[in-house]
Order: sequence, then structure tokens, then C-alpha cells
Amino acid sequence: MAEMKFEEALKKLEKIVSDLESGNLSLDDALEKYEEGIRLSRACSKKLETARKKVEILLKSDNGSFELKDFDEKAVSEEETGSAVEPKKKRAKAGEELL
Repeated sequence: MAEMKFEEALKKLEKIVSDLESGNLSLDDALEKYEEGIRLSRACSKKLETARKKVEILLKSDNGSFELKDFDEKAVSEEETGSAVEPKKKRAKAGEELL
């Protein structure tokens, strides 16, 4: 199944909310719609978080100018779950201590 665009998922979620609020669904249909709504809500939240991270990357630059950097969505997912690998520590030169 191809990944749904944010706007499509949001529109579908709005329809589900409308259907649930109408009160015209059977319990089984309402539960099914609710489950689908939860999945869509999570997908929308993930897409919004990814967009937020992209904006942060755009705004962060060392010299104060705006610059667009490559975004690694996998790294963000690992960061959120805490499974990202820690960056390598610098090697100390002779006479220096490791931080």
C-alpha cells in the first residue's frame, strides 16, 4: 500500500470524525472507523513531526544564515525511539584528555 499524503489522511480523518459524531453507525462499524481514525491520526502526527524537524534543520546554521541540509528521516525515528547510535568520541591528541 502506497503511503497516503498528509492532506488525504487528514481529509479522511475528518470524514471519520463526522461519521462517528453522526451516531448513525452500528457499534461494529463505529469501532472499525475509530481504529482507522487512530491509525490516520498517528500517521498525520508522524508527518507533522517530520515536517517540524525539517524546519528546524532549515533554520539551524552555524553562521546565522538560512541553509537547507539533508534530512534523514530514519535518524529522526531512531532518535525518537532512543535507538540512535551515539556519535563517536574524538580521539585525544598526545597530552589531551577525552571529553
